[in-house]
Amino acid sequence: MFITGSLGHGGAERHSITVMNRLVARGHECHGTYVKNDSSQLGRLQLGDGGSVCCLGAEHFLDLAALGALTRRIERLRPRVIVAANAYALMYASLALWRSRLPASLMVTFHSTRLLGFKEHLKMLFDRLFFASADCLVFVSDNQRRYWQRRGLQARVNEVIVNGVDIDHFRAPPFVEAARGVRRAYGFDDDDYVIGISAVLRPEKNHVMLVDAVAALRARGIPAKALMIGDGELRAAVEARARSLGVGEQVRITGFRGEVRPELAACDVLTLCSFTEALSLAALEAMAMERPVVHSDVGGASEIVIPGVNGFLFPVGELAEFVRKLVLLADRRLSRRLGRRARRVVEECFSESAMIDRYEKTLLSLSDGGPQPRPAGLLA
Repeated sequence: MFITGSLGHGGAERHSITVMNRLVARGHECHGTYVKNDSSQLGRLQLGDGGSVCCLGAEHFLDLAALGALTRRIERLRPRVIVAANAYALMYASLALWRSRLPASLMVTFHSTRLLGFKEHLKMLFDRLFFASADCLVFVSDNQRRYWQRRGLQARVNEVIVNGVDIDHFRAPPFVEAARGVRRAYGFDDDDYVIGISAVLRPEKNHVMLVDAVAALRARGIPAKALMIGDGELRAAVEARARSLGVGEQVRITGFRGEVRPELAACDVLTLCSFTEALSLAALEAMAMERPVVHSDVGGASEIVIPGVNGFLFPVGELAEFVRKLVLLADRRLSRRLGRRARRVVEECFSESAMIDRYEKTLLSLSDGGPQPRPAGLLA
């Protein structure tokens, strides 16, 4: 059984859906459960006849009715392993499994690195009790594992399974014409330097930095434009920032897309300006589409971006360095060369099939070995 906070647009949710779908395709039985009623990605689930999906309908942080529903679902399905994505889903999974008293193993996949603000740091003091009770904690990058283990975050067993993407699905050649259509639809000329970002418009993704960079590049005479693939709570703020800098017509926001390959192919380069990342699926997808990546040096970014080879890194929040790296990639010969190398890096190190192999092996080990006795304390 897989448990997520929701099925809204987000990397952890997409990751869980992908792992479920691929395990089902390999003959395993998977059931999906999501805590809050956001089903934006529900249509991506492919659980077959033996699987099921359920929304707990939680209306606040710890909803006792939702917790009761999850406990009953665990008692009915009797899963061998429960996989929670991130701390919020882990809280529900831990409490429901404790209430059920059933002998299931508990795994948590963790998709965060830096915590932003006092509230998140305070919450982690509470969350780490649930992490400690898990049978297995999966980090998605080595940098992330080192960051958190220095801070004492661990379960009984700790693994690193790096994210991966479907290298057959994310291929540039089939989308050459579609990319031209996307550029025309958003008013981009052939000579425009289209800088993409694929992320939900949330504070930690720092979209306004790309707006600032577009304005700075245009002030240098570079015909830069931005294609923001996604949507979110900060859309109005991002659009207002663009208007205030005189680049309102040069910054385009697509809204949420179920299919992002045409938009990725329409970009000359993909950026991530995030304050926090673990190991970005969006970056890997762009790299598989032969696009170089300019990424803030956070989380696992340095594990996927080799500066000057398949993209560039820049210090978090440093606009001048970000712009300097984007200036380099305005040279299309360099950009295309780095893009081809980006594809090879994904093929060699970050394929989805290799990721699923690791999850399958780890889950089978947990299923065969069974859970370890729960420690005394919070969940005793």
